[in-house]
Amino acid sequence: MTWTTLSHHVDDGVLTVTLDRPDHLNAFTPTMAAELERTFTEVNENDDVRAIIVTGAGDRAFCAGMDLSADGNVFGLDESRTPTLADLADLSHPDISRVRDTGGRVTLAIHACRKPVIAAINGAAVGIGATMTLAMDARLMSTDARLGLVFGRLGITPEAASTWFLPRLVGLPRALDLLYSAEILDAQAARDVGLATELHAPDELLKRARELADRWTLGRSPVSTALIRQMTYRHASLDGPEDAHRVESLAMFYTSIGDGAEGVAAFRDKRSPDFTRQASTMPPFYDEWTASS
Repeated sequence: MTWTTLSHHVDDGVLTVTLDRPDHLNAFTPTMAAELERTFTEVNENDDVRAIIVTGAGDRAFCAGMDLSADGNVFGLDESRTPTLADLADLSHPDISRVRDTGGRVTLAIHACRKPVIAAINGAAVGIGATMTLAMDARLMSTDARLGLVFGRLGITPEAASTWFLPRLVGLPRALDLLYSAEILDAQAARDVGLATELHAPDELLKRARELADRWTLGRSPVSTALIRQMTYRHASLDGPEDAHRVESLAMFYTSIGDGAEGVAAFRDKRSPDFTRQASTMPPFYDEWTASS
């Protein structure tokens, strides 16, 4: 598959994914959705990557939302269908590929990613340009950037599973206000409501994103990092702690006989650990757990 809407660059274990349609303000298309979904799925098997940074090409936009200039249904949906909830029971079924929200395909892939993901929002992030970042672990914004959840202005609804992610980031009252008002926030306002994690001068943004990626992943066990990411996201929505305890028991068991043994030995020897386990090979319980949670 040739990349037509994205560019990829790996530097010392950090993959920078650039939304690369600068002449169109990096507007989102079904092709971009497919390429992002592929990126975040394939990176799980790429042991040369320890973290991902997502940014936009040019200095005007991170992603200006869906490309509304396309012919037909601009969201890539098949208007001849009349889908029901039952039709969407199996999200992997090929018959519903033109029914599923393309942004949701991306954020579900980000949610399932085993590597930390950082958004470096360098300009306007509107619609899907904003909601795709909600599934990422941090949203660093340029002081010149803007962010808008503008669906109400277009007579459509939030997508990219954002009605799940957004309240978890900012709380239910703020989530409703952001979606009802459909206002475009400047960087400081985005920080004030809890959407932006950090604000940086435009020429410092990518540098700071890289520093954060290194802070999170340099010298860390890829398997431990993957489990930390997935357990924290999946357990935060549980009704009680018992299921978290079950999974944490298995995670502790398998990491203690894997990289954990090296970590303990390094601590005792007062040296840096040499972790050898890779996130492409997760503990035996992992696939069953993530498929069911």
